[in-house]
Amino acid sequence: MGFGSYDESEQQQQTDDDDENVEAVNVHENDHEGEMSFESDASTDELVSQLDAMKDDASEN
Repeated sequence: MGFGSYDESEQQQQTDDDDENVEAVNVHENDHEGEMSFESDASTDELVSQLDAMKDDASEN
């Protein structure tokens, strides 16, 4: 057999046995309905400056 060739009989008899053992995923199982807060000594201007620096680094790559 050459590169890229295959046995057509194998391709026609494919089965998906994994479908029988698949469990559904509950995407809301760990939903968080509380609040989140954090404290920082940095000012808003400092944080915006850091964000701009990160954006500049990302655009250079």
